[in-house]
Amino acid sequence: MHGTINNEAPLATPDSAVWLIDASIYVFRAWFERCPPRYDDQHHPVNAVHGFLRFVYQLLSSEKPAQIAFAFDTSLKDSERKRLYPAYKANRQSAPEELRYQFQLCRDFLSALGLVQASSTSHEADDLIGSWANQQRRPGQRLLIISGDKDLTQLVREQDLWWDYGRRRPYNAGTIKSELGVWPEQVADQLAIAGDRSDNIPGVPGVGMATAAKLLKRFGTLENLLANTGDIATMQIRGAVLIRDRIRQYRDTILLARQLTGIRDHLSDLPDNLTRGPVDPAQLEQLCRQLNLESSCHQRWMQV
Repeated sequence: MHGTINNEAPLATPDSAVWLIDASIYVFRAWFERCPPRYDDQHHPVNAVHGFLRFVYQLLSSEKPAQIAFAFDTSLKDSERKRLYPAYKANRQSAPEELRYQFQLCRDFLSALGLVQASSTSHEADDLIGSWANQQRRPGQRLLIISGDKDLTQLVREQDLWWDYGRRRPYNAGTIKSELGVWPEQVADQLAIAGDRSDNIPGVPGVGMATAAKLLKRFGTLENLLANTGDIATMQIRGAVLIRDRIRQYRDTILLARQLTGIRDHLSDLPDNLTRGPVDPAQLEQLCRQLNLESSCHQRWMQV
């Protein structure tokens, strides 16, 4: 293990808290991190693996989660969203082969640690996390959604937190409202109106996130907004009449976008016991050797 993550003090959470990890973003961050090259025993680059493992080690050792699951994205040439809108994420390049190799090593390492993980051939990691959230949510239980993607803030309810671990403080529903201008349950509607450039989702031209937030503050939901577009012209916002006309003009675009921005919560083929299982010492030792980790790392991982 090399380096440290700049993180705040451990978060006090009840033992029943469920940690849902948007794993791929932390692999990608490590992939783009500028640091000396690292290679495995076959001389494959493994910088992304080392960076991801730093993140995992910090989280496990500092937070000691009792229930935790990792959701991974896979390359989806055919998915529910792409069938709805073929240009969805068309601006994204496929991961190169050497990064796909590293993703598999990350997943193998998690398996050796007895940690629950999943991916889907038709849905994104967001949908896995949304489905786990729906599956695991019960009165009095906190969900911690660990991600750098603010789209996932739409899953936050009551005691839950969204947390870009190691970069930002945890966000509750009130923090999300302060940051985005909308409540978590309005985030998908906000993105449908304004669009989401990172995912190549179209929106209403000239209507950004701040204006979308003002519209949702007034109308509450996208459904109510589209049913009462005439009232937009009476709002005390700049260009209210033009915004009204554009919302009407781009109604079909908004409705399509809403199908893309909403996180699915109905996937049924996910494990429901997220308690960490036993470590596989032999597999863990083999992976430590393969990754050219220091001899002390195996014991440190055994104890985390």
